[in-house]
Amino acid sequence: MNKVFFTISKRVLFFCLIVCITSFCFSPVNAYAADLDGIGMSDDSIASTTHPTVIEEPGTAETPDDLRDLNVSNGLSITYRDENGNLSGALRILITLTLVALIPTFLIMMTSFTRIVIVMHFLRTALGTQTAPPNQVIIGLALFLTLFIMNPTFTQINENALKPFEAGELTQKEFFEKAVDPLREFMYGQTLTKDVRLFLDIEGTGAVESLEDIPTRVLVPAFMISELRTAFIIGFVLYIPFIVIDMVVASVLMAMGMMMLPPTTISTPFKILLFVLADGWSLVIGNLVKTFY
Repeated sequence: MNKVFFTISKRVLFFCLIVCITSFCFSPVNAYAADLDGIGMSDDSIASTTHPTVIEEPGTAETPDDLRDLNVSNGLSITYRDENGNLSGALRILITLTLVALIPTFLIMMTSFTRIVIVMHFLRTALGTQTAPPNQVIIGLALFLTLFIMNPTFTQINENALKPFEAGELTQKEFFEKAVDPLREFMYGQTLTKDVRLFLDIEGTGAVESLEDIPTRVLVPAFMISELRTAFIIGFVLYIPFIVIDMVVASVLMAMGMMMLPPTTISTPFKILLFVLADGWSLVIGNLVKTFY
């Protein structure tokens, strides 16, 4: 009797399990079908529905200004038609971040920053002060002096290139040409002829008659070499009075028999005193800035 009851119980439990699984699997489909029936749609009408997913038609762009009226789904778009392009906000941010990453390169290669930093380094070494002024102060001073010296150039770029481009008066090609022209004029005024000739000969370019004939790829490295040469010449001139002080102090110490005392220990205070009494910062920075005019 117990075996028969146990067998019947197993069959009932198995039947109940099958019913539960079947109800669980098919109940979402029935509910979904009921929902579709509630809104007047069936499974057959899903594929052939006339309700669009886009409220308005995309349309076509006749001019770059028509982009603002188009119903597009992407947030990054570029249009280029007859050299008259329009950039979306996301792309403008991307280009801005890219330029920010490249600004240090442009700052070093195409402005007065390199000459100022090298001269400041020579001055600190000539004074004998290893960490005064610190690197942060030298870099900050060089940055502000660069902005002061390059202000006329940056003003020309803003007035002749940036503002007309934002107003839609220039194409992208014209914008880049007008933006680089003031920088080329600045670099050409500080570049020696023999340095330009050197890179023209390396490239195999013939003789040039004006600035417009010199490619930017030639002018930039020639400008860098000229800046290094000028900075080293200024550094050598700065070294001369401090070397004289070192030689005098070393001779006096040797005459007094104090050969174990490092001459820099005695000469450094004298060099700092001479630099302060002569108003060295005004003389060095003033004449350094005047070299660019």
